[in-house]
Amino acid sequence: MPKDMAQNTTIFTRRESEARSYCRGMNAVFTRASGSEMFDGEGNRYIDFLAGCSSLNYGHNDPDMKQALVEHITADGIAHGLDFHSETKAAFLEAYEEKILKPRGMDYKVMMTGPTGTNAVEAAIKLARKVTGRTNVISFTNGFHGMTMGALALTGNKGKRGGAGGGSLADVTHMPFEGALGENVDTLEMIDAMLSNPSSGIDAPAAFIFEPIQGEGGLNAASDAWMQGIEKIARKHGALLIVDDIQAGCGRSGSFFSFEASGIKPDMITQAKSLSGFGLPFAALLIAPEHDIWKPAEHNGTFRGNTHAFVTARVAIEKFWSDDTFEKSLAEKAVLLTTALKDVADLVDGATLKGRGLMQGVDVGSGELAGAICARAYELGLVIETSGANDEIVKYLAPLTTPEKVMREGFDILLQATRDVTGNMKLAAE
Repeated sequence: MPKDMAQNTTIFTRRESEARSYCRGMNAVFTRASGSEMFDGEGNRYIDFLAGCSSLNYGHNDPDMKQALVEHITADGIAHGLDFHSETKAAFLEAYEEKILKPRGMDYKVMMTGPTGTNAVEAAIKLARKVTGRTNVISFTNGFHGMTMGALALTGNKGKRGGAGGGSLADVTHMPFEGALGENVDTLEMIDAMLSNPSSGIDAPAAFIFEPIQGEGGLNAASDAWMQGIEKIARKHGALLIVDDIQAGCGRSGSFFSFEASGIKPDMITQAKSLSGFGLPFAALLIAPEHDIWKPAEHNGTFRGNTHAFVTARVAIEKFWSDDTFEKSLAEKAVLLTTALKDVADLVDGATLKGRGLMQGVDVGSGELAGAICARAYELGLVIETSGANDEIVKYLAPLTTPEKVMREGFDILLQATRDVTGNMKLAAE
């Protein structure tokens, strides 16, 4: 990039849609990235604790994935293949079968959907309605499932739903997620009672859909018992069980799937974000074989199955999931993360930790405070964002491959940012 354009953002404000968001608070013009570090046009270094919102679980430009992709491209490998058979697709599916499904005793068909997570969600709810002959879908408070109209209907956030411009967001019943009504309210009992009451006004559901860890909704982590309870209720009422593992999957929770420890067996699982391993668009829907009743092309898309993503996804699976070495390293880093976030929480009265694995954050109780902490962290060289219904949570989503030294450096910046902001607010109040 020419020097005079290195940090010139006028083209973005002049031509890019007002829908842009992250860049409003972090306006650097980034030029390159490696591992857990990003650099702007002036050479400034930033530690990345956002990782493409969990789309870069293995870091920026993993060398092995990059080499495989370059070799594929320079050999005139297929660049776009609709849903034709290809060597790259076969290699990915074989790796996924051998390294992901079989070791976990799982048997699913893999449906290539459009390239974003919301398309996988759309496919899941369409198929659930087709299988059951019902229309109603149960989703949960603070859930986020995408921005297309069907997925948006499942989403709880008022601001995001407002983007529909008054369009119909129907055929969904929102139920309370675990803990949404306080510790003393059994949401499982409530949900079952509502569905069992023929006068509740709630139509028999085609499916339940939930995130084991709610990403945008505030890092609310469902317990194993709650997930097991939802599965039991779904079976009792003849509904399918869909797990949205788009953000919490691919190792973010500490295991490849974020629900593994619960032992539940979803009818469908949505995947996207880090599925490609390299930040390339790639989404898929896992379907229990007995529910795979699609007719040919009944749900399709020009970009279903990203051939370049097949290349990098295969490498990611073979490199990180061939044995339990990587998973063990995630458990160690999760302990380090929890300890560091406790130090941050100690600086804010009433702050609490949220989430689990390497998908954790600090609830500082105020969107203004969380935003100010993240803004100050950015000034100090750390890219980190907020989440929650009121953006009240400072959310950690660094690449899972981040070296301990870099993690600690980022934590030091976050601590300093929190001290600076809380100190300034205290002085202002006085």
